[in-house]
Amino acid sequence: MKKRHIKKLRKTIEAQRKKPSFFGFVISKLKAYLFTGILVTAPVTMTFYVAYEIFVWVDKWSRALIPPKVAAHDIIPYIPGIGIILLLAVLIAIGMFTTGFIGNFFVRLGDFLVSKMPLVSSIYSLLKQLFETVLSPKSQSFKEAVLLEYPRKGIWIIGFLAGRTSGELEHKLPERNMLSIFIPTTPNPTSGFLIMVPERDIMRLKMSVEDALKYVVSCGIVVPEDEKNKLTFKSKH
Repeated sequence: MKKRHIKKLRKTIEAQRKKPSFFGFVISKLKAYLFTGILVTAPVTMTFYVAYEIFVWVDKWSRALIPPKVAAHDIIPYIPGIGIILLLAVLIAIGMFTTGFIGNFFVRLGDFLVSKMPLVSSIYSLLKQLFETVLSPKSQSFKEAVLLEYPRKGIWIIGFLAGRTSGELEHKLPERNMLSIFIPTTPNPTSGFLIMVPERDIMRLKMSVEDALKYVVSCGIVVPEDEKNKLTFKSKH
């Protein structure tokens, strides 16, 4: 037998050895289908479960707004979501009342009384400023993702713009155009630290805050959709 025939025979035997059996082929396919099923159903199921738990908790808590006598006599029957609807109605009514002259007077009176209480005044002031800053339509706090070199040159990190420095900080810092940047930790973005950086040292990102947050939480695994499309386009070409 010639050498080339022997080599060909060896290649055929090796190919047969490497070729998976029918049972192995079925198992590999079932594994692939299983992981695909988990990938498709797990995010949807977990999302609906968390949303349902939050809905039930808020609904149960907000039903406490119904007077006990009314609830005891079943004047308002239990309907899932009635508590949330009632809570929204109460908040809207409070908002309408406080925008008027009389409501605004009571709000200012309440602020004055709370500001005179020790310890409580500092907590109230902090929470009020925080909510006014975050919920204000004109506020730019945490509505823009930025990129900056930290903790040294050549190492880049994602941060979120909290606002411009003002007050004493603005006058004490050597540069005027300073920005307060919140740097979240991975994978828990609720913790982090605040740094003040010159505006010229940051790079504003086009990606949304939501996409940047996903990138941080996933440790860089979840790439923003625009970047995914670019990578897919490059791979095809």
